[in-house]
Amino acid sequence: MTWDITGMAAVANVGATPGEIFAALCAGRESRRPLMAFDPDKYRAAYAYEIDDRPEGGGDLPRRATRWLTTVVRQAADDAGLGEDLAQVPVLVGTTMREQRSLELWWRDGADVALEELHFGTALKAAFGASTTYTFANACSASLYALGMATDMIQGGLADTVVVAGTDAATEGGFGTLDRVQNDLPDALRPFDVTHKGMLMGEGAAAVVVQRAGTGTGPVHARVRGVSMGCDAHHATAPDPDGITRAVLDAHRRAEVRASDIDLVMLHGSGTPRNDTTEASVLRQIFQGAGEGPRMTAIKAMTGHTLGGSGLLSLVMAVLAMKNETIPPILGLADPIPEAAGLRLVQGSPAAAGDLAIAQVDAFGFGGINAVAIVEAAR
Repeated sequence: MTWDITGMAAVANVGATPGEIFAALCAGRESRRPLMAFDPDKYRAAYAYEIDDRPEGGGDLPRRATRWLTTVVRQAADDAGLGEDLAQVPVLVGTTMREQRSLELWWRDGADVALEELHFGTALKAAFGASTTYTFANACSASLYALGMATDMIQGGLADTVVVAGTDAATEGGFGTLDRVQNDLPDALRPFDVTHKGMLMGEGAAAVVVQRAGTGTGPVHARVRGVSMGCDAHHATAPDPDGITRAVLDAHRRAEVRASDIDLVMLHGSGTPRNDTTEASVLRQIFQGAGEGPRMTAIKAMTGHTLGGSGLLSLVMAVLAMKNETIPPILGLADPIPEAAGLRLVQGSPAAAGDLAIAQVDAFGFGGINAVAIVEAAR
């Protein structure tokens, strides 16, 4: 069974639409900026990949994650021809922090934030009349978990159309925790390069409209072939090779593909030494003997780690890569780690690729919360 993707939208630090983001990724411009949201004197890390939408003169605003969410849901629904009435359409949201930043601003600065505004469902109902909304706080795999739940709902006859989204704004609690627990001080997020030192936060949101095959009224961007979801609970932060292997192989099984069928892998690529070495080692094993193997890229080198929405953002970029027959490079990748030897990492400049039919999208979260999606080009 496949599911049609009929609408897409995204916002990130490098663009306000999927096309703008994809063009920026292909251009390979450095996109990190000095930290804006929080007092940089409190932290070792001085950079982040933030969206520049704060008031002139500094300060932070509440409900930014919610505003991005309603923006991408509106744009994806419009792209799919649904309009703004989603009263009969379930909306599933993946996130890591929800509106924690708004709560921080209320606690510290007395920002005007009502309790009900901390729930995404409140804004989705007000903007679209959405009566069925669910939020999944599944760490960095959250939006791909939401995608998997959407396909389950359609397959189970609960809906013909589901809107799936992911959103996160940088929070001081999250930024401060990472700043203290990472052994080294990253000044940029550099996945799979020997200079990688850790992850830096990004911000953004993404949304797709998923429909039962053949039921949409407009063009189909791509098709979801299968989504695996699991939690190996191996360790609070360290990824488990066995758990990631199971997630990838389960996605292949659900999508009814073999390793040799995969043309593109959108890597999780968080830039932490543990993630990069584990992900690279697992993929070397899985794609061993699969011919040349798929091309691979990691967009967090430009967007930062957009947390719960990162998996869906990678999926939208995978769809555009297949449409444009072009793969963005991994920014800053000059000397790949030894574990990545033999992997076809795209570096330096975009790779022209006219043979992209099936893409794998990886999302691996703390606590062993793993999700992998397989998407197919619509031709």
